Amino acid sequence: MFDDIDLSELGLDLPEEKAAALKEALGTKAKELLEKETGGLKSKNSELLGKLKTAQGDLDTLHAQFEGLDIDAVKAIVAKAGQDEESRLIAEGKIDEVVSRRTERLRGDLEKQLQVERERADKAEAFANQFKDRVLSDSIREAATKAGALAEAADDIILRARSVFRLNEDGLPVALDKDGEVIYGKDGKTPLTPLEWAESLQETAPHLWPRAQGAGQTGDRGGKSGSKKRSDMTMQEKSAFIHEHGQEAFLKLPK
Repeated sequence: MFDDIDLSELGLDLPEEKAAALKEALGTKAKELLEKETGGLKSKNSELLGKLKTAQGDLDTLHAQFEGLDIDAVKAIVAKAGQDEESRLIAEGKIDEVVSRRTERLRGDLEKQLQVERERADKAEAFANQFKDRVLSDSIREAATKAGALAEAADDIILRARSVFRLNEDGLPVALDKDGEVIYGKDGKTPLTPLEWAESLQETAPHLWPRAQGAGQTGDRGGKSGSKKRSDMTMQEKSAFIHEHGQEAFLKLPK
């Protein structure tokens, strides 16, 4: 290591034998110092390599233990652990805590199920309402067409009909008064139909029908419906009276 050192450059003028001896002594000392400094690193490196080898062995062992492991079996083990915990609590006399835990689990599961059912019911109700509204609208539109109303008046007539008609359990439109009682037609026996109701609008809403050729202005249509006999009342007057006073009051009027 020090063989190539020129001692004369360091100001040392020694015989060749002493110079060789000095270089050998310096080399030996340097080697001792180097081994002392690197010895700790070698020892640490060996220690780390040993730990790494051990860790790798543990990992291989763990992998072998879990290879082909059934996840459902793991879940069963976890569930059993929970049961064992309950068994411990029961053994300790903590029955209330066990009941409380089970009740809380059941409540959580039930709440999830109820939420799903509520969402499903809300969707079903919304769909049913849309369907019923469509069926009622189609029924009134058909009646208005048969009654001869203007095509562009259909939406107006449907809007008016919604305050009078409701679909029954059979999906048929039924006229009801403010008390939910059935409104009858001009014969006093048959429930008021959409067609009969639509025809009655010709008196109160003539603008919804084509204007008759040569038709003039209409005059006063008479007094209040309450002072008339049932036989003298128009279909619209009957409908309005029943809607306001009820079917029973209508039947008490003079024939």
